[in-house]
Amino acid sequence: MRFPSLTQDCNVAVKWRDSFLRHLQDREVAEPLREAAKSEQLTAWTSLLTAAVVRSCGDLGWVVAAKGHPLDLLPQRGQEYLGIDAMAFGDARGVNGTRLKWSAPFAVFELENSPRDDRVAYSLWKVLAVRARLHVVMAYRRTWDEATALPNRVAADVLPGLRTNDETVRDEVVFVMGSRSDGESFPWGYFKFWRLDHGVGRFTKLS
Repeated sequence: MRFPSLTQDCNVAVKWRDSFLRHLQDREVAEPLREAAKSEQLTAWTSLLTAAVVRSCGDLGWVVAAKGHPLDLLPQRGQEYLGIDAMAFGDARGVNGTRLKWSAPFAVFELENSPRDDRVAYSLWKVLAVRARLHVVMAYRRTWDEATALPNRVAADVLPGLRTNDETVRDEVVFVMGSRSDGESFPWGYFKFWRLDHGVGRFTKLS
């Protein structure tokens, strides 16, 4: 199947991040999402973020299955394939140019609003267990002290169990942390992004 390779599109994480932030600035998303963060209505937070994820993927030419966003690309119509919160598909075709009936996802997203670290670790484990080009986990913490420490804390638990022949997955892995504790402008003060550095097995700031 024809998906962009690492060498063909090494900035897929950045492109998705930028598209996602653009949609978060839409007034119909920004105002209710800011209010949900302030009041810690995390179910509403997750629903609004899901819509932003779907729209951001659409900008990049991907179609998405997610709760409230059913997809009929595959023979089995669905919303949350494999229990994944959002799953995006590119234009997957076989060697003869025909569309594949059962194509692998291009990107997978888990939006975890639980305050428990183990639930966030489970979300990271879930997305890394699926073959995809981009893996994204979103989580929320009340303060940035809690938020900034979370990606590498759960990575230390999850990544060793996913090694095969001393190698980890080599696709893009992005952690999106949400908080509203520093009072900066929305959405830049509410979201920060980390990318997995496979060489050291740690998340670093996505620039």
